[in-house]
Amino acid sequence: MEPDESAPADLVMLFTDGACSGNPGPGGWAYILRHPASGQERDASGAEPETTNNRMELTGPIEGLASLKRRCAVELVTDSQYVAKGIMEWMPNWKRRGWKRKEGAALKPVMNVDLWKRLDVLLSAHDVRVTHVRGHRGHPENEACDRMAVAAYKRLKRDGPA
Repeated sequence: MEPDESAPADLVMLFTDGACSGNPGPGGWAYILRHPASGQERDASGAEPETTNNRMELTGPIEGLASLKRRCAVELVTDSQYVAKGIMEWMPNWKRRGWKRKEGAALKPVMNVDLWKRLDVLLSAHDVRVTHVRGHRGHPENEACDRMAVAAYKRLKRDGPA
């Protein structure tokens, strides 16, 4: 990618996706991290033998944010409404209620609370803006992340756990 001299030096673009074969079943996650000012880009992916789609959707941003070495302005691009709404709408209420969600009149534990708590810590270390894109609609980086996540769990199914 060509450097964009007009881009802020601290801006990174984080594109993420997760995929699962069965729910639960083997799943994969992926991210592409792009620094527009320098034109540098890196990506990573991984898989778990028995997981859910939502866990993989959360793992992509967790792994991408965890790979950053210093505080950044991050534009997190995801096709997951679960991730986008969780960060922008639900998490503040969950935290206020002790990581519980309202279900009718009752409070129930938040699903995947271990990952949400980890994501919360990572989000607080950066200035994050979330952008939701529609999945499988031709967004190049979203499509690339989807291919990487699927390839990761297919490799795991073929080769077994490392």
